[in-house]
Amino acid sequence: MPHVRIASLGGSAPDSSRTALLILDMISDFGFEDGARVCRAALSIAKRISKLKRRAADAGIPVIYVNDNRGRWRSDFAALVRESLAQGSRGSAIARLLAPDPGSYCILKPKHSAFYSTVLGTLLEHLGVRRLILTGVTAEQCVLFTANDAHVRDLDLVIPRDCVASISQAAAKLASQYFRDVLSVDVTESARIQMAPPRKVGRGPAARHAARKRAAHKN
Repeated sequence: MPHVRIASLGGSAPDSSRTALLILDMISDFGFEDGARVCRAALSIAKRISKLKRRAADAGIPVIYVNDNRGRWRSDFAALVRESLAQGSRGSAIARLLAPDPGSYCILKPKHSAFYSTVLGTLLEHLGVRRLILTGVTAEQCVLFTANDAHVRDLDLVIPRDCVASISQAAAKLASQYFRDVLSVDVTESARIQMAPPRKVGRGPAARHAARKRAAHKN
């Protein structure tokens, strides 16, 4: 069945691309039970996700952050970034590497999956996304639940194995096997991912940010 793009979201998501990069649960102070272990796992992949993010931005591909809503339903993403960057935060080094750019989309989620009770599905449909590059932590929980929900929505999934992490080798092995054997996901390393060009030239924040970066490189 051909994909039909939603006509309008009130001008709030004007980009258009067949591919999107999703960064899951990487912006955090990791101040929760087992947070130190999750933070170590996240730190191990942060630089590679940062490189992938730059490649996506250069190609005009939307970058979408999805994070847990940990503020008793009073959270906002800007506050989450500030808390993550604060001195003493476990996640400050990661947040400095991966803080959202002006052209990024930012979503808070109530449960494991980035799709559950969030606007992510509507956003992807509006953007025309059919291929989702999924990164972040943890592979055996939030990445896996999100991958399942993407799979049932018939999205083409790429989960670069060097851009997802787990709190144990056993969990990482279990998740990787599930991605390959059950979901038939492409788990190629991030450097080998082909960044397809956007479906059409957009005028939204991601496209404008990419244009500014290209102009800066030329200068």
